[in-house]
Amino acid sequence: MAKSIFNRNSSTGAEMSFIDHLEALRWHIFRSLLAIMAGAIVVFIYMDFFFGRVVMGPANKDFITYRILCSVSHRVGLGDAMCLSDINLKLISTEMSSQFMMSFTIAFVGGFIVAFPFVFWEFWKFIKPALTEKELKKTRGVIFWVSFLFFTGISFGYFLIAPYTVNFFAAYTLSPLIQNTFTVTDYLDNIVSLVLGTGVVFQLPLVVYFLAKVGVLTASFLRTYRKFAIVVILVIAAVITPPDVVSQLIVTIPLWLLYEISISIAARVNKENGENKLSEEEWS
Repeated sequence: MAKSIFNRNSSTGAEMSFIDHLEALRWHIFRSLLAIMAGAIVVFIYMDFFFGRVVMGPANKDFITYRILCSVSHRVGLGDAMCLSDINLKLISTEMSSQFMMSFTIAFVGGFIVAFPFVFWEFWKFIKPALTEKELKKTRGVIFWVSFLFFTGISFGYFLIAPYTVNFFAAYTLSPLIQNTFTVTDYLDNIVSLVLGTGVVFQLPLVVYFLAKVGVLTASFLRTYRKFAIVVILVIAAVITPPDVVSQLIVTIPLWLLYEISISIAARVNKENGENKLSEEEWS
């Protein structure tokens, strides 16, 4: 079993009290906030670029995703089926301070994304002393993998999910008498939620690993509900993508592979847990 996180100081080996751990946690949080603020300052300085080219990118018909999909569409013989002629998106600002406050939101979110590896490293430093040598060996490279999956999810959400979602809601209407006009803050909230949300979703393999490690989740459970998971993925892809098979597959395949990888990870951990339990029974 893992050692209690309130047992000792990793540097001195001395006993640490609850207050000592709160003090250590405070400094980990403080350094993480400094890193986020540093990233936020950089984003704020170049706000014109980050707002005009990054945040508003999916609302621009020249966005790289649209250009690549259009090129692919021509190469596979689909003509302009996957090309975007125009984006009927109109944004307004309804509050005097909304654009000013948006600058801080963009800066903070951008700073957090840039500083994420450091923030997780600080979190890992805090919980690391509570792990045994055996557990530390099995979690080797965790900072790299967590950061890699996070940035992969961020990229997937920004370059695929966000453009399709923006197009879907911009074009969706119940009646030609209704014109879609969204607030710029609503647009930003949706982009941030989608991008950060997919960054979190892509942590699924690691979450499954730890849940399987403590015996909460099994590979058989994930296999049993695989068909339901696939249906949910297909529905999401069908809703946010244009009505063509290629676009739907572009969104569906990565999410489905993520689920299959999670099943493989759970199966491996379940097998290790079973072998460890058998060894303990033999020695008892």
